Amino acid sequence: MTEWIGVAARLILGITYLVAGVLKARQLETTRMDTRAFQILPYDVANIWGTFMPFLEILLGVLLIIGLLTRMTAVLGGLLMIAFIIGIASVWSRGIIIQCGCFGSNGKLPTMSAYKWDILRDVGLLLCAVWLVIWPRTKLSVDRALWG
Repeated sequence: MTEWIGVAARLILGITYLVAGVLKARQLETTRMDTRAFQILPYDVANIWGTFMPFLEILLGVLLIIGLLTRMTAVLGGLLMIAFIIGIASVWSRGIIIQCGCFGSNGKLPTMSAYKWDILRDVGLLLCAVWLVIWPRTKLSVDRALWG
């Protein structure tokens, strides 16, 4: 049963990262703007991160979906989720209303109460990553085919 839960965790986290990354990569200038809106990183660093992040998410998503290097990918994915949670909590606590750009931009600004749902979603995804760090071997994975 543990391995099937791992498959679900891999697919939930992997598909989420893949979709979010593709949507962000299609609008890189908007992604950079959304990253700067958090007002956490210096302007130039936020631009670099906003350019790099979608492609990291796509890579993590693909690796998780196929189940290759699952533990390492889950660690990186979990750290990224922690960063996202901190970022959203930061703007929420400072009373800043921004579009987080979590799944690309839709042009609508959220209400302050929307942040709690973003954080809860990201905590759920973080739990998927934690599961995979603890139990990385899953059915239907390249890891299993290569290393048993």
